[in-house]
Amino acid sequence: MNPWRDVPTLPGRHVTLRPMARADRAGLLQAFDGLRQLFHTTVPDDASIDAWMDRVENDVAAGRGLPFTVLDAEGRISGATRFLRMSRTHRRVEIGGTLYAPRVQRTGLNTEAKYMLLRHAFEVLEVNCVQIRTDFLNQASRRAIERLGARFDGVLRGHMILNGHHRDSVVYSILAHEWPGVRRNIELLMARYEGEGA
Repeated sequence: MNPWRDVPTLPGRHVTLRPMARADRAGLLQAFDGLRQLFHTTVPDDASIDAWMDRVENDVAAGRGLPFTVLDAEGRISGATRFLRMSRTHRRVEIGGTLYAPRVQRTGLNTEAKYMLLRHAFEVLEVNCVQIRTDFLNQASRRAIERLGARFDGVLRGHMILNGHHRDSVVYSILAHEWPGVRRNIELLMARYEGEGA
């Protein structure tokens, strides 16, 4: 198995990340239902999901991405996430393309999913840097990224146009030497969720 080309299955207590497949189409559409009003990201619908999956598969074929279908503790499809903008040469990846069903938002699922992705990136891919980007206006996402322990790098002004919205993208990162501290922080966050019955 080539860890830079083959999508692994990452099992956790409250979430499992497994390779995204075309057979997940209906489950992903159901998970994405209720997210259509989001202005800060593109949410695939029945008319666009096949083209979206084509782009994801093209990134995998080019060695630029590893996509995951997100399953909750009961094994239900609850969303998608992926490594993207991967560069083995520069030992860096980005975590992004993350969309969760409303029913699992603000639960311990995202914290554990990010933990597993970061652990895989630093401990298996042995990257030097993991980036996470979000819309400047998406305050909830920014708070969640900062809570993990990622550092603010800057703002890509006028970075893209999404749904007619001119998006400024906020860039955060975690470097390899920061990972042990970030790991401990996330483990404490997960323990707190356990205490609340995550």
